[in-house]
Order: sequence, then C-alpha cells, then structure tokens
Amino acid sequence: MAEPLAIAVVGHTNAGKTSLLRTLTRRRDFGEVSDRPGTTRHVESVDLAIDGRAVLRFFDTPGLEDPTGLLAALGPLRADMTPPQRIRAFLETRAAREDFEQEAKVLRALLDIDAALFVIDCREPVVAKFRCEVEILASCGKPVLPVLNFVRDPQSREAQWSALLADFALHAQARFDAVAPFEGGQAQLYASLQALLPQQQEVLQQVAGFLDRERAERHEAGLRLIADALLSLGALRVTLSREEASSAALKAQIVERFRADVLQRARRAVQSLLDVHAFAHDDAELALLPWLDGRWAADLFHPETLRDAGVRLGKGAAIGAGIGLAADVALAGLSLGSAAALGATIGGAASQGFGTLGRRVADALQGREALSLEDAVVMVVVQRLLVLHASLSARGHAAHGRVDLEHAALPVERLQPVLRAVQPARAHPQWAETDSPRREAAQRALIAELRALG
Repeated sequence: MAEPLAIAVVGHTNAGKTSLLRTLTRRRDFGEVSDRPGTTRHVESVDLAIDGRAVLRFFDTPGLEDPTGLLAALGPLRADMTPPQRIRAFLETRAAREDFEQEAKVLRALLDIDAALFVIDCREPVVAKFRCEVEILASCGKPVLPVLNFVRDPQSREAQWSALLADFALHAQARFDAVAPFEGGQAQLYASLQALLPQQQEVLQQVAGFLDRERAERHEAGLRLIADALLSLGALRVTLSREEASSAALKAQIVERFRADVLQRARRAVQSLLDVHAFAHDDAELALLPWLDGRWAADLFHPETLRDAGVRLGKGAAIGAGIGLAADVALAGLSLGSAAALGATIGGAASQGFGTLGRRVADALQGREALSLEDAVVMVVVQRLLVLHASLSARGHAAHGRVDLEHAALPVERLQPVLRAVQPARAHPQWAETDSPRREAAQRALIAELRALG
C-alpha cells in the first residue's frame, strides 16, 4: 500500500494552523484551538482517508517563536553546503536541542515531508521576523504553498503579504479563511498543491473529488434530518380526555409538556446538524445557539413571533391544521379569536382539502381535545434549521462568533411548498414516533421541496 502524501502545516504562532487543519479534515476534535500564542507544542498528525485508506497525512507543527534568532543561529550558507544541508547541520548542534527546541521540531518535520502549507495570518503586519521566517522555510528544499489565512477580515494585509512572498519566488499562493471558508477555497488550495507536486496530481485530484462528494453528502444528510424533524413536529398530536380538557390546571400541565416535547425535538435536530457538520455539541461558540441555551423556548412560542409568521404566511393558510388547543400552545394562552389574527380560519383550513384532517379541525374546535402544532411554528422551525444548515456548511472551525438564527428569514412564498409537504403528517400522528413506507415517501417529497430552496 502506498504511503500517504505527507504535508506539514507550518507558520508563526497563532496563525490558524490547527484551525485550518480542522476545517480541511472536518475533525473538530483535532488539536487545541486558542487565542493564546504557542498553543501547539508538539508535531501532531491527522490523516485524510478515502474508502478507509489514508491518502494525505497532515502534520501540525509548533509555531516558529523566534525566526530572527534562528536565522542568525543557522549562520551564513557555506560554499560547500546546500540550504537543506545547512539545516541538517544546525539540527545536530546544542542550540537546536536547547535554545531553539521548538523551531527544531518544525525543521525536522520539514525535512521529512512532501510539501508544506505555510499558514499566514494576513491580519499581521509584515515585519522583519516574518521575512526571516519565509527565508528559513525556503531553505528546507521542499515545495512550500503559502496559505493566506483570514483574508476576509477587515484588517487583512493580503496585498503586502503577496508582495513579500513573490520576493522569495513563492508565487503560487492559496487564499483561505478558517473562520468563514469561501466557496471553492479548498478546491483552489488543492489545485495549487497539484501545481507544486505534479507527480502527485492523481492523488490530489482524487482528494478534491472526494471532498466535493463529501460536501454534497453532508448537504443531503442535513436535508434528511430537517425533513425528518418537520414531519415529526407536524405529526405530533396529543388527545385530551374530557376531564383534562375541562380542567385549566390539567390542560396547562399538558400544554407545558407538549411545548417541552416540541423544543426537545427541535434541539435534537440542531444537535444532529452539528454532528453532520463535525461541530461538537458543547462547542463554546455554538453552545450560544438560541435552541441550545434555552432562549428559543420563549422565542418560538412568543405571540409576536407567531403573529408575524402568520401574517407572512398569508390569509387562508392552514396555520393550525390541528387548531384545537394548538392556538393555546403556540400563542401562550391567547384565545381562538387572537389565533384568527394569524390568518388561521376554519375556511382556510378546510379549503386545503385535508379530508379527515378537516373534520378533526372541526372536532377540535368544538371539544378542544386535540393538541398539535401550528404551521406558524413549523415555519419558524424550518427557517431556522435551513439557515443553521447553510451557516454550518460555510463555517470554519476557527470561528468564534455565534450563528445568528434569531433573525433568520427566508421568503415566505418559497416556504409554502415546504409547508404543504408537511401537511400529510397531520393525519398520521404515529409518524411522530415510528417510520413507515408512507412516511418515507412523504419525507422524500419534503426533501425535494427543501432541495428546491437552494
């Protein structure tokens, strides 16, 4: 079996090397990411495998803490030595074992790899120590691909860095942003590596194709999770006995349990999306998501949220195809008259032609015995899950900001087909817990509508 292509990730301290590797490999658990300089103290490796076989092996190296002093310690290039030979001679010295122990780890790694990704924090000013760093890396005799990181930051000095690299004949460069990877960023990086390693072109093309397939699979997996969550929420129904329906205290308890069930299912969908995109549930940044820290509990069922959703859904939409106590659940106890302000009318629900469901709506209004979720709530859920899915797809593993779901919005007219695709679940409360061929067919139809949203 062929050895994996060995690529060292090098650069000055705190340039985003570990974050870049996490983004490239989608391994959230690799290494430690911190704002503290010099977080990586040892050379660590992580493999990128295709069909169970490692094809790339990345080496995460410590930062070069004193490139100015290291260049002076290397001394002038003797006439009888090549630059790599000078590096090897230095590694045998006492200075390499003591004063420059960290830098020696980087140099040893560079002498034993196929290529290096030189990660540069473009927000840093181009000062003398970085010029020394570029000269040292160029002396190791290995292909070096500069990766200009954080290029989207307002403080980026990309043009200055590009000019410096060109002075050292490092004209092939890759633009990247480990916080918010842009479309095609990884493809450009691997295309640049192909130019530096033409003998490894086949392997790198294989990696690029694999990453494209993996990205498409993540997208589809996310849509399946969202569709499954929406069908479960749409099917969710609790039937109250006459005693329960007539007791305000009992009804309030059941409504509260129903709400908790809805929130738990939404939270489970969020956590599943984090899994798909290789983000941890307890990630310090993503833990601030409103669905994970409790704030969404108030937001999802807030009258203003649902009134706004109802207005945007439009008159005659089946907001509350189950109605009954759904208005109480969704609107925190507002009357059915207030629910009508959302555009949820019996005529509107019946006009959808739901058959059995239409009769259940009428029965629920008369006896208030059925508890289900309003379409206004479903719309808020689908908006936020889709925005989260898209945000995580474009999110790098160096990001520290919170994904903003509270202001998430998609054009309502585009959501109407999705809401219609959820409606079959209203007539099948068992779909909230169990699978069936009919549910799978409904899920496929719903996925098609979600896919059409782009």
